[in-house]
Amino acid sequence: MEQNYAHPVREHHVHQRHFDRLVMLSDGVFAIAMTLSAVELRPEAKPGQTLVQIWGLPLLAYFLTFFIIGIAWLQHRRALAQLRRTDNTLTLITLVLLSMIALMPVVIRTMITNDGGVDSTSGFVIYAFSLLLINLCLTVGWGYAAFIGQLVPDMPRSKAWSWLMHDLFPALVWAAIACWFLHLVWMVALMVALALAARIASARLERKDETPASD
Repeated sequence: MEQNYAHPVREHHVHQRHFDRLVMLSDGVFAIAMTLSAVELRPEAKPGQTLVQIWGLPLLAYFLTFFIIGIAWLQHRRALAQLRRTDNTLTLITLVLLSMIALMPVVIRTMITNDGGVDSTSGFVIYAFSLLLINLCLTVGWGYAAFIGQLVPDMPRSKAWSWLMHDLFPALVWAAIACWFLHLVWMVALMVALALAARIASARLERKDETPASD
């Protein structure tokens, strides 16, 4: 028998369901990555080492990473809260971001224990590049949503640019750190200069957005 639905699913309901699933997946990946970062702390004691020497670097790496992933979650939450809807391109960018977030426990383990035959410097480079890619994904995601996909139609352009520069700043900082470990001094100087320019531009745009328009 044919069923007659009096209340068909409307387009905005479909967009809301897609958005809700994206938020749930994102929160789950962030939560698991932050939890597993602690599980991966298995420092190996060597003869003559003190307790501080054994646990110092692992705990420092854990708390630093927990804080950094938490900041990335805040940035991602802030961006999602502004979306009128989502689409396949933004979902794909988010999946790339989540794949990098999910890798962070392994990256921490590699940096601390030198797993995979990498030396300590290479471990720090991998760590810096991983955080660089995470912040680039956040920047690209917001840039697409605000300026290409038109998913944030209610936000003023100046504020959207301010947020973009704000997201770009940590990406450039981690790029500078990675270049430092690779002994690319000129690239460090360039990345630092670009990071400062992005931070200054973000602050100026934010002040411009807060300034009331004159009659």
